[in-house]
Amino acid sequence: MSHQHLESLDVDSIREEFPILERTFDVASETQRADGDAGDDGQQLVYLDNAATTQTPDPVIDAMSDYYRGYNANVHRGIHHLSQEASIAYEEAHDRVAEFIGADGREEIVFTKNTTEAENLVAYSWGLNELGPGDEVVLTEMEHHASLVTWQQIGKRTGADVKYVQITDEGRLDMDHAREIITDDTAMVSAVHVSNTLGTVNPVSELVDIAHDHGALTFIDGAQAVPNRSVDVEAIGADFYAFSGHKMAGPTGIGALYGKKGLLEAMDPYLYGGDMITKVTYEDATWNELPWKFEAGTPQIAEAVGLVAAIDWLEEIGMDRIAAHEEELARYAYEQLDAEPDVEIYGPEPGPDRAGLVGFNLENVHAHDLASIMNDHAVAIRAGDHCTQPLHDKLGVAASARASFYVYNTKEEVDKLVAAIDDARQLFR
Repeated sequence: MSHQHLESLDVDSIREEFPILERTFDVASETQRADGDAGDDGQQLVYLDNAATTQTPDPVIDAMSDYYRGYNANVHRGIHHLSQEASIAYEEAHDRVAEFIGADGREEIVFTKNTTEAENLVAYSWGLNELGPGDEVVLTEMEHHASLVTWQQIGKRTGADVKYVQITDEGRLDMDHAREIITDDTAMVSAVHVSNTLGTVNPVSELVDIAHDHGALTFIDGAQAVPNRSVDVEAIGADFYAFSGHKMAGPTGIGALYGKKGLLEAMDPYLYGGDMITKVTYEDATWNELPWKFEAGTPQIAEAVGLVAAIDWLEEIGMDRIAAHEEELARYAYEQLDAEPDVEIYGPEPGPDRAGLVGFNLENVHAHDLASIMNDHAVAIRAGDHCTQPLHDKLGVAASARASFYVYNTKEEVDKLVAAIDDARQLFR
């Protein structure tokens, strides 16, 4: 992407909608640390932990506040005006999400707490009933624990085998290996759309086609994709697709599961309780229509309102522009870090198959120590295994540092990241 394209995004105006980005912290320089002086630099926050959770703009906070101040009530339970208003807003939130990701309608959108719960919903409602000895579930070596652990444990309970598509030395999926291990015995293929550790953008449509050629279903984890690129679930062809609100400028506590209507209709509920029923006797119960049969109890009403506001906010900016902005920041960060001989970067080189994050390590400095030094510079990054322990084992490292970017980040913040790495290098050597 060109620098001109990046500049077409009015980042200064965008940042004004995030008061948290104006926070400053008293931090200590290397010299002050050595002298025992805490320092009083008042450095402005550089937030580069967006793959974990993004910050929330004022329009989203305002929308949720408006709900609580103006029409806070339970949905589907009241005749009064407030309940009717809340019910309409909640139901229309499903419509808005369906439109955003290209689903056929609200019946195909189930609200969950997050991507993890969506994965568990399918694993329990479909997997426990459909899988057995002789069946295979195919994952990838770059799966988040939300997918890996869930299907691993379902495999143990059903007798199904779990296999993994290997990654190449460049951090991409080995599609030849995918074609080899996805067979007529494969019942489910579950894969991340974008790796939260490597930044790899996987060819999910191709993976879906391979799975469908063998009669297998597919689950795509879109937690790192929906926030920063245009996603069309019908074009991808996925049977299930999930994402989280808090990674796309929305509130915590809400995610969405897309499922093809026929599949969701055939599945039993994952949770039981109020609102997911049609009729209850002392002996039995029948289930509500889609999507409500999967949304037991009082749902995330305010969060659904906030998620709609986040989608409106993102689309006003433009998903293609957001993707271009992230890609350029990631390219710039990659180039700056790649110029350092003692920095190892994980994942593909910059390009269309790399998203807006960079995982790396500084030689002879543990990622947690590096993150601590970053924090001394008011630079927020993530350090650890990023819920991908087996992938880190394959990479041969216990942990990695990760800088992840969003629509409000700048190249100047990348420069501060690099400066903080230099400080860590000096301190530990």
